[in-house]
Amino acid sequence: WALHLENVTMSLSGQYECTFATYPYGTKAAKIQLTVKAEEERHYLKKVWLKQTLEIPCLEDATSENLSIYPLKWLVGENGRKEELVTKEPSCPAVYRNSSLLHGQKVLLGLDNSLKVLPTKITDDGRVFSCHVLYHPERVQKSSTTVRVFGK
Repeated sequence: WALHLENVTMSLSGQYECTFATYPYGTKAAKIQLTVKAEEERHYLKKVWLKQTLEIPCLEDATSENLSIYPLKWLVGENGRKEELVTKEPSCPAVYRNSSLLHGQKVLLGLDNSLKVLPTKITDDGRVFSCHVLYHPERVQKSSTTVRVFGK
């Protein structure tokens, strides 16, 4: 016995109860609390050498999912504010924003939706790059990566 929910939204959060009659033992019941999260965020740390290419996967553990069928965007956070770098809609070319040129660096979106920043500079140390994937109007998955830059 199972309850299958499709197109899950936050409004489906709540307590569910399954009740059934058995013979000769009577009625049996089980309760489960369902909490639907609007967004999920994972945090990572990426270490890179100075003047190298920084490559950050969008969602590190989503290799089985094809991200190209969902809208996504990359942002960079610095000093408490976030700027959009690039957005990608399904079956459309990536759109780069004005901020996609970070202090003379190039920002590129890889075929696997990873973000490439080249070359890395000392000003990248401590920056937080985040990828947002919109699976559903009420379901966003985020991946934030803090960068640490090392010199030789």
